[in-house]
Amino acid sequence: MSMLSNEELDQLTPAEQALFPSPIPVQCVSSDEFMPQAQTARQRQFEQRVKALGSELATHQGLTRRRFFQTSAGMAAAFLAMNDTYGPLFGVSRAEAAMPEMANERARSLSGQLIMDMHTHFLRDDTRIQSFLLQRQAVGKAGWNPALVDKPQTLDDLKFANYLKEIYLDSDTKVACISGAPSEIPGDWFLTNEMKATCRATINSIAGSRRAFAHAIFTPGYPGWLEQIDHAIEDLKPDSMKGYTIGDNTNKHLSKHPWRLDDEKLVYPAYEKFARAGLKNVCIHKGLFPPSVEKQFPHLLDYSKVADVGKAARDWPNLNFIIYHGGYRYAGGGTADDAWGQFEKSGRVDWVTDLAEVPEKFGVKNVYADVGQLFAQTTITEPRLTAVMMGQLIKGLGADRVVWGTDAIWTGSPQWQIEALRRLEIPQDIQRKYGYAPLGAADGPVKNAIFGGNNARLYNYSPAHQAALSGDRIALNKAIYDKEGSDRTNLSYGYVRRSV
Repeated sequence: MSMLSNEELDQLTPAEQALFPSPIPVQCVSSDEFMPQAQTARQRQFEQRVKALGSELATHQGLTRRRFFQTSAGMAAAFLAMNDTYGPLFGVSRAEAAMPEMANERARSLSGQLIMDMHTHFLRDDTRIQSFLLQRQAVGKAGWNPALVDKPQTLDDLKFANYLKEIYLDSDTKVACISGAPSEIPGDWFLTNEMKATCRATINSIAGSRRAFAHAIFTPGYPGWLEQIDHAIEDLKPDSMKGYTIGDNTNKHLSKHPWRLDDEKLVYPAYEKFARAGLKNVCIHKGLFPPSVEKQFPHLLDYSKVADVGKAARDWPNLNFIIYHGGYRYAGGGTADDAWGQFEKSGRVDWVTDLAEVPEKFGVKNVYADVGQLFAQTTITEPRLTAVMMGQLIKGLGADRVVWGTDAIWTGSPQWQIEALRRLEIPQDIQRKYGYAPLGAADGPVKNAIFGGNNARLYNYSPAHQAALSGDRIALNKAIYDKEGSDRTNLSYGYVRRSV
């Protein structure tokens, strides 16, 4: 079963096979929820530059290029190539890329930073979602990779074991929230609510500390949905609730139950249950609905916008409405160029600007923006756009209401995204023109708040919880892994557009 059409499948190939393993992806990668943008001309330039610079510096350090790119110096080299391609948006020096000891010291100095990634995914073992698997099989049938011809393929890289490795060992992430997505077809839920709760317990048992959180998905309009909320609250003890106003995002053609956040009759009874149970965080998928998708599913457009956020937030001031993807529209069939062109003409970006304006328009302080996919999809195509959207969200919502999420492991280990935010700065001319505050140092107050401080406050993750991380079993195993184990693969998992 695939959620993409045969025509769409014909345009795609597995990212883990097709992409050069740069520390920063050289092309947009999608989950199986949407079509990825094709590689742009500047991404091709970046790929050429990062390959050349990697070869040069690897030779000087006596390493293979692949091994060099698994090091801290290799990550720095990738950001040098980004600056050469897009302009000086990332804080990095050639000395850091050329001198491993300098890069390693920087990495060590930041490794203890609190990173709470409250937007992560993997697939269940019995998944019916075969999009990734079908693509690997198609590659073999087409003869692109002879090793895959007539060879059974698996989805292990998108499942629990690799999730543990890429989140907790290959990145500086300290805490993660296990998320999911619902479907009209029960077997097409990424993970059931029960599975998420079980995996949370498994990770925390392994760690001996509180490393994992879990959502429970709520589905307004589905048969028995309010009873399922009661079951989740009583039996699963979710850390927050998550909903998709679009309904079935996995199979949009089957979506029968889209809904609005401000639907008093349908949805407000659910908020009442959350509030009564002490569940304050309501995470909502928004955006990722560009014009190309709108043409296919015009009836779902209004449910993907953020126009319903303000009233719901005003009516329920004791709940926190955390808008995933920051409402960013243009991933999933659109392009960052579309968004940048819109910004240059109007100073706005659908629907990020709309979200940033909610507090002023509705007089609320309980709206948050999670940057999953917004950050990943634009940093590697038009980082000026990333900087602009971060500036808008911080200006409108406040630096204390922008929160870290990556949507990993669809795009591989989130370390490259962590490094991108650590190094990103809004260009001074854009700061002056639009009144955006600088993002500041990698471990400065703004970035520390986004990476961990804001999520820690939202999820009551106390200093005692944080202190326990440094001595738990995951910390011990990460120290061994960093010293002796396999290095970061730099692979991404999912789809990329085939070269034509």
